[in-house]
Amino acid sequence: MTEQEMLNKLLEYSTSTVANVVATYLGNPQCLGLYDAWHGSWYTDQTVHCAFYEMGRRIGYAATVVRSVSKAGLASLSWMDVVDMLARAKKPVILVCQQSYPSAEILNRAGLFGGQSTALLKVCGVVGVVTDGPSRDVDELRPLGLQYVMSGVTPAHGEFSFEAVGVPVSVAGMDAVPGEVVHMDEHGACKFPADRLTDVCAMVEQFSQAELRQARILLEARSVDKIKRAWSSRA
Repeated sequence: MTEQEMLNKLLEYSTSTVANVVATYLGNPQCLGLYDAWHGSWYTDQTVHCAFYEMGRRIGYAATVVRSVSKAGLASLSWMDVVDMLARAKKPVILVCQQSYPSAEILNRAGLFGGQSTALLKVCGVVGVVTDGPSRDVDELRPLGLQYVMSGVTPAHGEFSFEAVGVPVSVAGMDAVPGEVVHMDEHGACKFPADRLTDVCAMVEQFSQAELRQARILLEARSVDKIKRAWSSRA
């Protein structure tokens, strides 16, 4: 399969299933064990959620930015620096944005992604955004088709700047560096190294089929003994 075909194949599976293959179950023959499942910082936590369940899954290569409040007297990056970074990024792009503010009060009020910025991101090849802050203009975002995993919504924001682009970031428990593969859906997001795309793609169908067989055996069990045997037979 080509690289794009492998990305398309992974869109057939949930982020939870992809995460299972990446690292969830050590010892399972279909689990690659790429990270420590609890402490490897490779998937998002419950502080963020999917904004548009009806849009379904997205997959792409991470491009990263850090945003903060504007700081008087300090030079900052602009949206044009983001455009330049996205022009160089491998497509399709998942933008992973760390929002770095001096207080939780500001973070919880900073609806920085809206209709205009999302339109810009779309034409630059972005298919999804993972961020640890809120967004706004939901009515404008929805028809643009970009998926969002974010903390919530709020109607406004203050002056902001980009602190960095193309750097390692940490968003809702998930650490990401440019070029990693990010899979996102209604469960949140997980990532894995791009050079393991072939391995993840090869294992995901096997894992999914094994879980479907196990569920079928369990659902057909009609006694406590059969339920125990079925559960004990799990790979």
